[in-house]
Amino acid sequence: MIIAALIFYMLATICVASGAMVVTSRNPVHSVLFLILAFFNAAALFLIAGAEFLAMILVIVYVGAVAVLFLFVVMMLDVDFAELRGGFQRYAPVGATIGAVLFFELLSVLLGWEFSPGSSVVRLSTIPAHVQNTRAIGQVLYTDYFYLFQLAGLILLVAMIGAIVLTHRDRSVARRQNITAQQNRLVGDTLEILTPRIGAGVSELGIYRPKPLPDHAHAEPAVHALQAPHEHEEH
Repeated sequence: MIIAALIFYMLATICVASGAMVVTSRNPVHSVLFLILAFFNAAALFLIAGAEFLAMILVIVYVGAVAVLFLFVVMMLDVDFAELRGGFQRYAPVGATIGAVLFFELLSVLLGWEFSPGSSVVRLSTIPAHVQNTRAIGQVLYTDYFYLFQLAGLILLVAMIGAIVLTHRDRSVARRQNITAQQNRLVGDTLEILTPRIGAGVSELGIYRPKPLPDHAHAEPAVHALQAPHEHEEH
């Protein structure tokens, strides 16, 4: 029991320290790496608590997908973080005000916190042997907290749309496909039909292509080479 408690406090300390480094690190790549470390320690805490399904989901989904995606985005995007930090002082009063409001809200919740009379019984009660971990989580999420679960999904959807809108840049120089113009174009706009005579070369048709000369012909005038358009007009 003492060893389990020591492991719990060690993992909890590393998890809290990693979370603090995520916020305080100057390098965004280091922040993502500390975030991955915090996820691994949280997964280990879930294993100690007996929630192996949550531990595997945390490692597979958050570490294997979300955190790695954050890392790739931070490393691939050419983000000028010095420019982003330049407006920190201008928005510092607004951020401090919001932070103070959130701090007082959390403080009021902590001061008014009371344990329910049956909380100790629930904490000390054993898990039913016939109910698996995954099944128990599904029953709680999709029965007791179904509406809150759907509300959390909507909040994440709004956050995703907001991130797309904030990072979208209208590039006027980019070439875009015009479906209407493609559907309305005629054959003569893109295709030219020629009727050459027998034995006619490309110079007679007005088609000029560069033709490499052999090595022995560099010293001699290129009499057999195709002439340039302006030379063809002079002759």
